[in-house]
Amino acid sequence: MTNSINNVIKLSLLSTVFYGLITFSNNVLAFNSTKEAHTEGVSFSIEQLTLANIKVSTLNPRIFARSVYAPGEVKANGYTSYIVSPRTESVVISRHAILGEHVEKDQPLVTLFSESVAQAQANYRVTYSEWQRNSKLGKGTVSESLLLKSETDYIAAFGRLTAFGLTKTAIEDIAKNNSSNLGEYTLVAKRAGAVLSDDFAQGQRVSPGEKIMILANEENLWVEARVSPNKKLNLPAGTSAEIEFAGQSYDARVIQEAHTIDPSTRTRIVRLSVENKDDTLHSGMFVNVNFQFDTLTPVIAVPETALMRGADGDWTVFVEDNPGEFEAVEVELGQPLGNYRQIIGIAPNTRVVTQGAFFVASEIAKGGFDPHNH
Repeated sequence: MTNSINNVIKLSLLSTVFYGLITFSNNVLAFNSTKEAHTEGVSFSIEQLTLANIKVSTLNPRIFARSVYAPGEVKANGYTSYIVSPRTESVVISRHAILGEHVEKDQPLVTLFSESVAQAQANYRVTYSEWQRNSKLGKGTVSESLLLKSETDYIAAFGRLTAFGLTKTAIEDIAKNNSSNLGEYTLVAKRAGAVLSDDFAQGQRVSPGEKIMILANEENLWVEARVSPNKKLNLPAGTSAEIEFAGQSYDARVIQEAHTIDPSTRTRIVRLSVENKDDTLHSGMFVNVNFQFDTLTPVIAVPETALMRGADGDWTVFVEDNPGEFEAVEVELGQPLGNYRQIIGIAPNTRVVTQGAFFVASEIAKGGFDPHNH
C-alpha cells in the first residue's frame, strides 16, 4: 500500500516537471518568434516620420541617365594650336612674349638671326632693284625675256623670305631700308592665343623645325579620357560627357576615339571637346570625366542612401506595407545611375523609404523609437 502511494506521488511530480518544461519551452519559442518578427520591421507614427524626416516614394520603372567615370587630362586643341619654330638654323636674339601671355595675331614673338636669312635678304634687295629698274625701262629698251627673268628672280627671292617666316611688311622694309640688319628676322603670332610653352633662352642656337613656342586658343580645349579596355563602352562622336574640376562642371562631347591601346597605361584614349569661355581650364590639368548615357529600358532605381546592409550582409531597402510600417526587403544591385542605383527584386508601385533609411535601420536594430529619446 505504501509503495503504491509513493509511486503515485512520483508520477505526479514527474508530470508536474514535464508540464513545466513544456510550458517553458513554449514561452521561449514564443519569445524568439516575437523577437524575430520585431527585428524584421518597425512602425512609426506620423509625428515620428516627420521628426525623423523619413520620406517614402512609390517606385516605378523609368529611363535614367547613367554615367561612367574615367580619368582625363586637359590638352591644347591640336586643330587650333600653333607651333612657333625657325625654318632655318638660327640664334635667338630676343623674346617679345612670355609664358602664359595672351597674344594677338601678328604680334611679335621672338627675334632670331640666321646667315641663311641674311643671304636671302641680300639677294632679295638685288633682285628687287633689278626688277624695278627693268620695269621702268620697259619693253622698248629691255628684252621681254630679261624683263621676265628679273621678275621671276624677284618673286623667287620674295617667296624664299616668306618661307623663312618673314611677314610681307618685313620683306618690303628690306628693300626700302638699306640700313636694316641683314640676318635678323622676327617671328610673329599667326593666330591669337595664349603662350603655352616657351622653352628657349636668349643666345640659344635652334635647329630648323625645333619648337620654341606653342600658341593655343584656350576657348576650346581637348580632354583626353583614358578608358579601361574592360569597359565595353560604345562612345561614338557626339556622346555627351561631364568634365569635373575643382567643384566645377563643364559640358563636353566626344569627337574622336582611338582604336588602339596605349602601351604605357594599357588604356584606350577618348578625345573630347570642351568649351572654356571662362578660362578656368588649362592644358595639363587632370580632370574627372563622366560619360553620360540613358538606360536602354526603364528600370527601378533608388538613391544610394536608400540602400542598407542587412544582418547577413545583403543589400536591403525598407518597404512600406501599411502607412508607417516598414519591413526590410533584400534586393540585388544593378547598374550605377549617378546618385541612384538600379535595384532588382522590387515590384512596380512598391512604396520604399528613399530618405531616412539609416534611421529606420537603427530603429529596427534597437527595437523601438522614442521621439524624445526617453
